Formats: sequence, structure tokens, C-alpha cells
Amino acid sequence: MAGAIIKPMRRKALRSYQSILILKPDLDEAQVDQALEKVTEFLTKYKGACLKVEKWGKKRLAYRVKKSRFGYYLNIYHTCEGSAVSSLENDYKLYDLVLKYLVIRLEEKELTRAMSRDFEAEDEKSETKEDNGSAKTAKVKEVVED
Repeated sequence: MAGAIIKPMRRKALRSYQSILILKPDLDEAQVDQALEKVTEFLTKYKGACLKVEKWGKKRLAYRVKKSRFGYYLNIYHTCEGSAVSSLENDYKLYDLVLKYLVIRLEEKELTRAMSRDFEAEDEKSETKEDNGSAKTAKVKEVVED
């Protein structure tokens, strides 16, 4: 092998993804949590990790999917190897609680924006609660003064 060029081994990088899953609508919270555990098992099987989960709840679908008018939406931010995405999608397809799924690759700034969005939303909720409380007390004071 004199003169053979040896290529360095490339390390498989973990990339960031967003998975939007539509689950069957007749699930209760315990079953949704079990489905979420199953999805995290899929991710760990492919050396990935779940970063953030948003439960969007039960929503009406634009058209029937597998005879269902409604679906329970899950938005999951996760990491996994790029070569494992097709296998992950295959697992989603074979999992009987999933009606539909979508896996999107995220750039780094999209991921940071999504991760920080949760903190901004919590800050806004706490501010509106404080504002609503002061508005209610102001109305009560006006009524008492009259």
C-alpha cells in the first residue's frame, strides 16, 4: 500500500431537528406522555437527545387523516445524526399512535430562537397576570368610590 492516501475518519455530527407529530385524538394525558417516552426512546436509539417538547394540544385538522378530524400535536426539538433521520421517520411511520409527522433540520440560530422563545413567553405571561390584577383592583376602587 505504498503511496495510498488514507482519508481521516469523519466524525458524525449531531444536528438539530424539529419533529412535529400529530397523534391520535382520543388519547388522554397519560397516553400522550407514554407516546412521548416512546419517541425519546427512538431518539436515544439513534444517539440523539430531546432538547425541548411543546404540547400544542388537540386541534382540528384541515382534512381527514386516517379517518380522524382532530389530532393531538407535539412539537419536539431534538438532536440526532444526519444519517439516522430516515430511520427515525420510519419509526414514526410504524408507530400506531402517530397519524402524521414532519421532521425539519434546523440551523443553529433557529434552534436558539426556538429555545429562547419559551423564556420570553413565560415573561410575557407573568407581566400580563400582574397587569390584569392591577386592572381588576382599579375597577373595584371605582365602583366603591361611586
